[in-house]
Amino acid sequence: MIERWSRDQVLALAPDAPSQKAAQGVAAPGKWSLRGTTGTVLYGECKGSGAKPYLACVDLTEPAYRCSCPSRKFPCKHALGLLLMWSADGVPAQEAAPQWVTEWLESRAERAAKSAAKLEAARARAAEQAGQSDASASPGLAATGAGAASTAPGDASLPASGDAAGAGAGSVGSGGVGSGGVGPSGVGSVGPGGVGAAGSGGPALAGSGGPAVAGAREPGAGGESVRHVRVASGLAELERWLADQVRQGLAGAAPHEWDGLAKRLIDAQAPGVAGVVSRLSQVRSEDDWPGRLLEEYALINLLAVAYRRRAALPGPLADTVLIRTGFPVTREDVLVRPAVRDQWDVLGRRDDEQDRLTARRVWLRGRNTGRPALILSFAPQGQPLDASLVTGTTIDAELTFYPGAAPLRALVATRHGTVPTTGPTAGPTTGPMTRLAAGSAAGPSAGSPAGPETGSVAGPGVADGGAGKGAGGAVGSVPPGMSPEEALDEVARALGEDPWTESWPIVLAGVVPDRVSIGGLPLHPRARDPWRLIAVSGGHPLTVAAEWTPRGLRPLTTWDDEGMAVIL
Repeated sequence: MIERWSRDQVLALAPDAPSQKAAQGVAAPGKWSLRGTTGTVLYGECKGSGAKPYLACVDLTEPAYRCSCPSRKFPCKHALGLLLMWSADGVPAQEAAPQWVTEWLESRAERAAKSAAKLEAARARAAEQAGQSDASASPGLAATGAGAASTAPGDASLPASGDAAGAGAGSVGSGGVGSGGVGPSGVGSVGPGGVGAAGSGGPALAGSGGPAVAGAREPGAGGESVRHVRVASGLAELERWLADQVRQGLAGAAPHEWDGLAKRLIDAQAPGVAGVVSRLSQVRSEDDWPGRLLEEYALINLLAVAYRRRAALPGPLADTVLIRTGFPVTREDVLVRPAVRDQWDVLGRRDDEQDRLTARRVWLRGRNTGRPALILSFAPQGQPLDASLVTGTTIDAELTFYPGAAPLRALVATRHGTVPTTGPTAGPTTGPMTRLAAGSAAGPSAGSPAGPETGSVAGPGVADGGAGKGAGGAVGSVPPGMSPEEALDEVARALGEDPWTESWPIVLAGVVPDRVSIGGLPLHPRARDPWRLIAVSGGHPLTVAAEWTPRGLRPLTTWDDEGMAVIL
C-alpha cells in the first residue's frame, strides 16, 4: 500500500499553473463514471467532450501516467485530478483493476525487465573492457583525458530506466553540466552548447569508464587531442584577460567584453567555462556585485589553472575539472558505473529557465548511506519535465553517479518501488549519516562527503553493489536530519573536494525558522520571508530540507506534526 500523498505533493507534479487549475476542475466524483485503486495503481474513466470517456491511470510505484486524452502535457489534468481525489480519500479501493489497466501494467513490467537486462549486459561488458584496459593502460592517459576503460559502441542502446519518460534523455554535452550541480555558477548553468551535444567528439574523462577520444590527434601535440589543444589555448587567453581585469579594476568591466570572450571560448571548445562567463552580466546587476564578481573571477581563474595542471591532479578532481570545462559524459557511460542502492528520500526540487531550456533539479538523500544526490533533467520551455520523483516520498532505488571529486549528480538506474512510511520521526541522525559526517566514508576520494564512489555500499538494507535485496521495512515519514553545525561541516568538506560546488542538499533537524534564517543559517536573498515555513513551525522546532548555496539557504520542504510533507 502506497502512503497517500498530500494535495501539495500532487499539485507539485503539474507541468504548469494552468494544469493545476484544470486538474482541480476535474477532481470531482461526478465527472468520473468509474474510479478505483488497488493500492499501487489508480484508474478511472472521466467524461470528456467526446462520446467515449477518457481512460486515465497512475502507477503509484513510479509514478507513471497514462491517459487516452489528446493533451500533450505530462501528467495531464485527468491524471492529476484522479490523484487529487485519491489524496482526499475519494477513490474507493477495489480488488482488481480493469483489463486495460492490467495490460498497461504488464507492458510496463516487460519493458522494465528488458531494460534491466540490457543494463546488466552493458555493465558486464564495461567491467570486462576495464580489466583489459587496466592491463595495457599507459601512464599518460589521465593527462590527456582519455578514459581508462571504453564502452562498446553497441552500448548506445542502454535504457533510460528510472529516468522520466522522455525528459532530459541524452547526454551531458557541451553545456558544461558539472557533477556537483549545473555548472560552476550554480544558477541553472546550462552552457550555450545546450544539452545533448556530446557528439562533439570530446575525449572521455580520466578514469570515468567512458569512451576513448573520438577524434584525430595532432602529431606535434605531445599526444594531446585536437580539442585539448584548442581548450588550452582558449583558457590561456582567459587567464590573461582575468589578470588584466583585476589590474585595471572591476568597475571597467562591460557586458560586451564578457559576451565576446564567451564566444571565443565556445570556438575554443570550452563551453562550460563560456557559460559561466556569459552569465557574469547577471552578477553585475546585483547590489553586492563587486564582491560577487571578484569571487566569480577567482573561481574561473582557478578552473583555468586547474585545467592547465590537470596532469598533476588526483583522478577524481581531474574528472571534475574536465566536466566543468565542458567535456561530455554520456548517460550510457554513467549507467554502467557501480550502482548505489539505498532508500532515497526525495527532498525537493527546483526549476530554472535559461537559454530556452528548463532545468529541473531534484534533490535526494540516502537513508542508510547519508549520501546526497542530484537528479537533473532538461526540456525545451513548454515541454514536460521528469515527474517521476515525488517530493516527500522515499524510494528504494539504485543510483549511478557522475564522476568527480565530490560526486553529486546521479541517474536513477533501477527503481525497486516506493518505501512505505510509519509516521513522523524526530531528532538528528545517529546512524550512518553521523559516521559519514565524521569522515568515515571510503572510496577513491577518502573522506569525501559523497561517500564511496565505487564498489559496494554497506549498511542496513543496502545491497552490495546494488545487486541484492534492499531494505523492505517501513521508514519514518520525516527524513533524518542534522544540526546546522554538522550541515556546515559537510558543505565545507564538499567545497574542499570540489571548490566549484554551488549547491548542496541538507536536512536540518530541530531548527526554528525566522524571516532571514533557519537555525541561524542565513536564507538566500530571494528566499527571505518564508511565511509558509514560519506558519508550519509556529515558533517550534521542525525538520527542513534546504538547498545550500554560497548566498544562503533555499528552503525546499518541511514536515508538519503528522509527518506530512509541506512543499515550500
